[in-house]
Formats: sequence, structure tokens, C-alpha cells
Amino acid sequence: MEAENRNKDAQMQEWERLAKGTFWDYLGSQVETVNERQVVVTLEIKPHHHNMIGIVHGGVHATLLDSAMGLLAMVNRPNCNVVTTNLNMNYVAKSSIGKMIVTAELVHSSRTMITAHAFARMDNGDLCAFGTGTFRVS
Repeated sequence: MEAENRNKDAQMQEWERLAKGTFWDYLGSQVETVNERQVVVTLEIKPHHHNMIGIVHGGVHATLLDSAMGLLAMVNRPNCNVVTTNLNMNYVAKSSIGKMIVTAELVHSSRTMITAHAFARMDNGDLCAFGTGTFRVS
């Protein structure tokens, strides 16, 4: 168990290194939990996450859900490349301030495809958006 935790810590440090200077880095999101069944990502909402009407831009939701599900696919296929082939989004409620928590969970895994779903909630539990993603494994 201890060796597994060290491996997960090393993976998260590597992701942090790779994220430097990328869109993910600009967003300011954080990976909180990583395991084979679930990834949790958080985001403290800032003004640059808003659209012109003062709520979180749908692209921020889509990015967080896609990224959380993609990280989950990467954890499940550590020696492979994974890429999003399909992303379905459902926007439920607006959000503008506070902390957003995205939880991605594995739905199905085969030799060449992984399917996950994710939920974006505010820290008070309110659902903002949810979606599914399919990832090609190569």
C-alpha cells in the first residue's frame, strides 16, 4: 500500500511538471485524488473563468470534466496514450464564485476504449454540469 501511494505521488508530481505553462496550468485547477476508480479535481473560481455574463464559461466545465476523465483513463492505462474521442456535456446550473469539485469515475474499460463519467459540483454540493467521455487507448 505504501509503495502504491509513492507511485501515485510520483505520478501527480509528473503531471504537475508537464502542466507548467499549459492551459491546465492557466486554469489553476488542482488534482486532489487519483486512483483506478476515481479522480477528483478542484478549481477555485476566478474572474478569468467567467464568460461575459459573469458565470463560469461552459468551456471551463468541459475542460475540467474532460481532463479529470482523461487523467482517470491515463491511470488505468499508464503505459499507453489516451485521447478523447467523444465528450458529452450537460449543463445544469450556473456558478460564479466558490470552489468547484469535479469527480470522474470509470464506467467501462476495454482493450482499446475507456468510458468515464464526471460531475462538477460546487463545494456546497450543488450540481453544475455532468458529462461522459470516451477515450481511445493506443
